[in-house]
Amino acid sequence: MTPTFDKIHLKFKLNDNTYGAEELKEVAYSLVKEGADYERVMGDFLLDWLDSKDYINVKTSGSTGKPKLMKVSKQAMVNSAIATGNYFSMEPGQAALLCLPTHYIAGKMMLVRAMILGLELDFVDPTSQPVFDYGKTYDFCAMIPLQLENTVGYIYNIKTLIIGGATISKPLEDAIQGLETKIYATYGMTETVSHVAVKAMNGEHKMAHFEVFPNVSISQDDRGCLVIDAPKVAPEPLVTNDVVKLHSASEFELMGRVDHIINSGGVKLFPEQIEAKLSNHIKERFFMAPEQDVTLGEKLILILESDTNTLDPSVFDSLEKFEVPKEIYTVSKFKETSTGKIQRKETLKFLKNDVL
Repeated sequence: MTPTFDKIHLKFKLNDNTYGAEELKEVAYSLVKEGADYERVMGDFLLDWLDSKDYINVKTSGSTGKPKLMKVSKQAMVNSAIATGNYFSMEPGQAALLCLPTHYIAGKMMLVRAMILGLELDFVDPTSQPVFDYGKTYDFCAMIPLQLENTVGYIYNIKTLIIGGATISKPLEDAIQGLETKIYATYGMTETVSHVAVKAMNGEHKMAHFEVFPNVSISQDDRGCLVIDAPKVAPEPLVTNDVVKLHSASEFELMGRVDHIINSGGVKLFPEQIEAKLSNHIKERFFMAPEQDVTLGEKLILILESDTNTLDPSVFDSLEKFEVPKEIYTVSKFKETSTGKIQRKETLKFLKNDVL
């Protein structure tokens, strides 16, 4: 029988303490009244989860536009938790670590998974370098790439780690090879109630492409963008702006966002693919973008998070001729979401006001 949102698993624990619904409400009230900022947000979510409504309002990350509130079905969140639990063979009583902020769906879902699947959840301050019990074994944890980068030497006690919120860079991918921790990139969004696909990034089961969960179907629209049909978490098929290459009925490769494609002299360029080629050669954060050009229509430019735009020309040796940027601009600090994802459009607006 499928669990429902109004029931809390008997084996659920929060920071080593067992709570039923009424006791958890008291904890939530205490967090709201006396907790640190991140704990107050967690308390607010728990109170929303434990009320009589069958939905909650969730804020989107704002990576592709202004953050907005979405009404999300609590049962859809339960179904998402079960799908993750099934995929990773999670069992009641296993230990999990919450080090993400609970403002957004990823952090909220860690709490839901614990309450529904009966996990023993520890929570810590969700900083960019979270500090947790390095002597305790955790079966499951979720992080953003920046957190993984800052704790890569301390995750030996985490068995399974999922990464979302932004792309895992090539240098970071190289750094996690050989680790015993099984690390997965995830694909999903608020509209799909967290992830609906994963990609093993290290170990003997490392994957070349994303694999969707059971009960999720994928296709493409006429733009080549991914269409997700996941009835257990979303009432209608979701048309994304992510251009993909389908490798099977359940596997896809991300090419880039359709709104990022640059048409330069009739050649379609995917910034994300060019960035992947350069990621091992440029130590600063950067991204590719278009700039209007009389001859080409759009020309490719590189935006560098740095105080100087001096790059050795050899960093572009791995690129095709048409992939080499025509200009290099610098910004001292990129605009970004709270999860560390670069806000390209907002950064470009700042750049245009300041430089272009």
